[in-house]
Amino acid sequence: MKARTLTPASKSGRAAEATGDRRKGKSKSDGWWPWLFVVPTVAGIGVFYLWPIVQTFYYSFTKWGVFGGTKFIGLDNYVRMFADSTIPQSIFNTLIYTVVVLLGIPIAVVLASLIERPGLRFAALYRTLYFIPYITMPAAVGIVWRLIYNGDFGPINWFLGLFGIQGPYWTSTPGFALLAVATVGLWMSLGFNLIIISAGLREIPRELFEAAEMDGASRVRQFFSITVPLLTPSIFFVTIVTVISGFQLFDLLYVMMGKANLAMPQTQSLVYIFYNQAFLQNDKGYAAAIGILILVIIALLTAFQFRIQKRWVNYV
Repeated sequence: MKARTLTPASKSGRAAEATGDRRKGKSKSDGWWPWLFVVPTVAGIGVFYLWPIVQTFYYSFTKWGVFGGTKFIGLDNYVRMFADSTIPQSIFNTLIYTVVVLLGIPIAVVLASLIERPGLRFAALYRTLYFIPYITMPAAVGIVWRLIYNGDFGPINWFLGLFGIQGPYWTSTPGFALLAVATVGLWMSLGFNLIIISAGLREIPRELFEAAEMDGASRVRQFFSITVPLLTPSIFFVTIVTVISGFQLFDLLYVMMGKANLAMPQTQSLVYIFYNQAFLQNDKGYAAAIGILILVIIALLTAFQFRIQKRWVNYV
């Protein structure tokens, strides 16, 4: 019987085949254990986000007893909610607050463009000063601004008095109260928007500005023709975050106005009504229905923004 001889080519081919088999076998054995790395995250999302949503959705069809226990009542909470005259008012208030806070985004774009200018000294200090209000507790910020807005001895009314203007009681006058709270919300969100937009601004190639300057484009023309279009992904992100946080208005409103404020019925937000029904009136079934309404509104607004972002966001 003739012995089979292996040529160098066949040896290398078999070696490659064996290596491929080993790699193939290894890839098969690696098919499940990398999922262990995402298990904590998936478990956290499931336990702290998805399960509460499922529970809230179930409770929205129930009525809670005074001493505990639930009774299934079908769609009664939703029928009651759509007949509640305070719900449209609270949605309108929340929208007004969100729109005012959104005005902070163009302000942040202008400030970031000024701070990120090449050669500007103390740029990091400016970014830090703008970011401090964002990381400060809303309760502390609300207490300080409540004193600033005070109608008797607040510095705002004192300043207006220098010009003979009698300022209103800002946080207890319907109409002024919501704008006063929204102005503070705009001020607090400015630092976060500034940091995100500054990061996007640093990603724009400096060669574009140098080329535009050589062509004789002014700083204003560079801002509207280069800076703003290339910042649209960052602007889109902060818009999404601002709208979501706007519909979560509660702590700032609660601290600045207080639950005994006579202007609260005309100023309350959706989340404040949720808090009032759940923890003050102990009507958790109705509060759950309001919570589902907030979830649906935020989801629809977010989906709408993602739908129209293709028309104005430029991804380079």
